Amino acid sequence: MKIDDLKKSNRVEDRRGQRSTGGGFGRSSGGGGGLGTGLLLQLLLSSGKGKWLILGLLLLTFIGGGSNLGSLVGLDTGGYSNTYQEAAESSSTDVTDDEAVFLSKVFQSTEDFWTEEFASEGRRYNPPTLVLYSGRTSTACGLGDAATGPFYCPGDKKVYIDLSFYRDLTTKYNAEGDFAMAYVIAHEVGHHVQNELGTMKEFSRARQQLSEKEANALTVRLELQADYYAGAWAKYVGGQGLLEPGDIDEAMAAAHAVGDDTLQEQAYGRVVPDSFTHGTSEQRRKWFDRGYQYGDLAHGDTFSGDI
Repeated sequence: MKIDDLKKSNRVEDRRGQRSTGGGFGRSSGGGGGLGTGLLLQLLLSSGKGKWLILGLLLLTFIGGGSNLGSLVGLDTGGYSNTYQEAAESSSTDVTDDEAVFLSKVFQSTEDFWTEEFASEGRRYNPPTLVLYSGRTSTACGLGDAATGPFYCPGDKKVYIDLSFYRDLTTKYNAEGDFAMAYVIAHEVGHHVQNELGTMKEFSRARQQLSEKEANALTVRLELQADYYAGAWAKYVGGQGLLEPGDIDEAMAAAHAVGDDTLQEQAYGRVVPDSFTHGTSEQRRKWFDRGYQYGDLAHGDTFSGDI
């Protein structure tokens, strides 16, 4: 992706090297979080489905992971709270400031796109903040942990990422290239768009009435819509002449690499569709591609019909 002529975002909060205090997987006073371990632990404790713990932790180590989703999906076990204090771990020494600049410029381009798109529909877009951190950091959704990957917290309207994730994309997910990382950021911003539009509030309300299987299926639709929004942003930067040959292929490869079926097959040699929370590799590629085709809000309804 060509970024030389792009400006950096003024909505970047650099917490690298800071120490995290508190957080944990307790109840959150914020509006919710990404699809992270907080929700998983609450689900397990309340449902007794402990056998899914390891599988769930694996599936929640990528996009949308890393925070307490209890308030986002309306789950609040009441008595469960585990607040603790730990020092932040250092990010990979391979992380460079050039990568931070790249993410800042990508983040600004998402703000430019969604400001225009919202305005075209008579809406006002209130941009999120990008937080760069090392190891662990406190959020309005609980304690964010780099081990669970980038995530969005609706409670404070911030996207969180430890830059060492750059390495993980290549070494763990075989998704190389700068546009693979851009896709990750655009996906998390897609969750903010859902928050702005009220989709997350509706999702939270609906989810409370569902069984675990049904709730997982609904969560898949939420994630696929964020993939659609990432594709819509990609169409916008393409129209700005910012894409380089192979960029879209990099994004599609990243979407494929983090499909639930791909992750489960690699980890266990089999798949458990009822446990999917982000969608299959095919679904993720399909909805990113659809967003890239249309580039708008109108065609991104993943909650109706077949996905």
